[in-house]
Amino acid sequence: MSGLAKFLWRARDVGAALEALAQRTGLAPRSVHIPCTPQRVEEQREQLATWIESTAAWLGVEAEPMVAAYQDIEELLCRFAPGLLRIEAVPAPSFAAVLKGSRRSVSLLTPDLLVITLSMEQLRDELCAPLEAEVLNEVENFLSEMDMHDERRKKGRRAVLRHHLSSRYLGGCWALRSAPNTDIWAKVKGAALPQRIMMLAAAHSLQYALWIVSWWLVGRAALAGTLDYGWMLGWALLLLTIVPFRLLGTWLEGVIAIGGGALLKQRLLYGALRLEPEEIRHKGVGQFLGEVMESEAVESLALSGGFLTLLASIELIAGIIVLELSGIGVLLILLLLGWLLFTSVLAVNYFSRRRRWTEARLRITQDLTEAMVGHRTRLAQQRREQWHVSEDAALENYLVLSRSVDRTATVLNAFVPRGWLLIAVAGLTPNFTSNNFRVTGLAVSLGGILLAYGALQKLVKGLMSWSDAAISWKKVAPLFVAAARSEEVGMPTVSLDADRGSTDSMPNTTADAEDIVFGYPGRCQPVISGCTLHIQSGDRLLVEGRSGGGKSTLALLLAGIRRPQSGSILVSGLDYATLGADGWRRRVATAPQFHENHIVTETFAFNLLMGKRWPPVSRDLQEAESICAELGLRDLLARMPGGLLQIVGETGWRLSHGERSRLYIARVLLQGASLIILDESFAALDPENLRRCLQAVLGRAPSLLVIAHP
Repeated sequence: MSGLAKFLWRARDVGAALEALAQRTGLAPRSVHIPCTPQRVEEQREQLATWIESTAAWLGVEAEPMVAAYQDIEELLCRFAPGLLRIEAVPAPSFAAVLKGSRRSVSLLTPDLLVITLSMEQLRDELCAPLEAEVLNEVENFLSEMDMHDERRKKGRRAVLRHHLSSRYLGGCWALRSAPNTDIWAKVKGAALPQRIMMLAAAHSLQYALWIVSWWLVGRAALAGTLDYGWMLGWALLLLTIVPFRLLGTWLEGVIAIGGGALLKQRLLYGALRLEPEEIRHKGVGQFLGEVMESEAVESLALSGGFLTLLASIELIAGIIVLELSGIGVLLILLLLGWLLFTSVLAVNYFSRRRRWTEARLRITQDLTEAMVGHRTRLAQQRREQWHVSEDAALENYLVLSRSVDRTATVLNAFVPRGWLLIAVAGLTPNFTSNNFRVTGLAVSLGGILLAYGALQKLVKGLMSWSDAAISWKKVAPLFVAAARSEEVGMPTVSLDADRGSTDSMPNTTADAEDIVFGYPGRCQPVISGCTLHIQSGDRLLVEGRSGGGKSTLALLLAGIRRPQSGSILVSGLDYATLGADGWRRRVATAPQFHENHIVTETFAFNLLMGKRWPPVSRDLQEAESICAELGLRDLLARMPGGLLQIVGETGWRLSHGERSRLYIARVLLQGASLIILDESFAALDPENLRRCLQAVLGRAPSLLVIAHP
């Protein structure tokens, strides 16, 4: 028995391991009952992976599956923690609960909730043992022919194994992360951003303190007439001391920018996926492009504005302190505070003008994008002399607004810092006529004035960046808010294959809809009213009706994309709240209408398997090729230089209307759901391909609902 076995969690206790890891690492899991892993899936790798991911979702965290090449195992163990690691080299498949990892050691959480530390080499050997066993005898026979001492033999074994297994990958790793809809401030704290911001402020404050002290030292010596080698050496040493703090500040700025930007992008992406259909139905390609552009602007402008504002605040505080120490700077401090108030008024004016300019710019971008997408329609339907009428008027308005913004920006950038110099020098005039005039006080006051001058330069740039970020935020705020919406999560369930083999499942009933009612916002009458539908395993149903009669809405209700306003829908005898979004999607899969289905710019295989899993296993690719052959896509794959790995999408390989339709059908069949819904999926097919696709769908779909026009 492996010496590591006593520190591992059994497969049946994987839920408890996830809960213990989440609690120990501060991921704040929900207080829910975690069931034991069903015995029928403990030895089934794919069903167990599904169980782990659904259990993590039930806890309110995310288990992200990870894969690494053989030579990258050490790097994976360093960066994926906290998480679960499947270990095969023990009497039964077990799991290591990894708390944290480093280049030399890994900390594990044991079933007794104790923390132990293992060497990286020991854990790596346990993880890779099953894979290495395939070629170990061959490697040992090869090394036995060489006369090497133990240490060199060990290094040689590792090098040969790396060569033999360089193309092999290891899975069975799940990184535990907070759920995407977790409170953003909790994520910020988890990424240690507040501590790093405080460290950044401290580093810059120390820089300015050392800088001021160094110039005070040399200035005092110069004014006292005692400037010699010793004073100059002390001044140089103080300046050199600033260097480490400057390096630390630069490094912290990069870390904060990367960490904060990653959190913002993750939040916005998840929010885009959580938008309701009604929230995006009225938007076009141009508006979506504008939101993408503004999301990038929010990230870059907010971070740059934040750094500049922080530096400006530190410099302003330093300048006020220097003015106070001069003994003659009370009037200058009051003037500086008044000038800051004047600057804020100019910044508000800039914000107002910049907002109008941004709205005009986005309208032009949106209109141009929509015109490019529909350029063929314009060529065929619109007269040539009308093509650019609206564009010319929009450009004229844009130029007027641009000049207004440029004038305001010039005033902020040029007048605010230089105006302060004029006012500050004028504020020093009474001191020249005073009987208490001192050269030392004048020199210190000038230093404070120059500090405030540099701070105002940074402050103006920071305020402009903050203004631009605030304007951009208006466009992306709905995505950020949508990310906080909770998704219904069902209790942990096994995969569909395991359900089918279970004696307590309900194989004869696929879906039941009882007296469902649904209406769209703004419409007086519901689209669907009092609809009752029973679908049993093996049923093949055809739904026909006039356009706008609610056929597609019924498909969306059955697929769980929309929720009925009254009535109930059950799948395998369970409702949506019990199964959750993931459990429902594993049982009901739909191919929406052509205009609501899309091909992303990725590989052909990804577009086929995006509803099943990614990265795929070899069996997934084989099944994808088989379904493509049944649907008549074999010739298309033969024409593609990369086959299944060919990049496709709007800017990639050109697919015809019928080829796209068959790709959508293949995508929904590959999900392996018990109920397949096809919404006008055969409308673009010629008779021969229609016959072939119908035969493939009827042969593979356990239950089928087809929507078509009469």
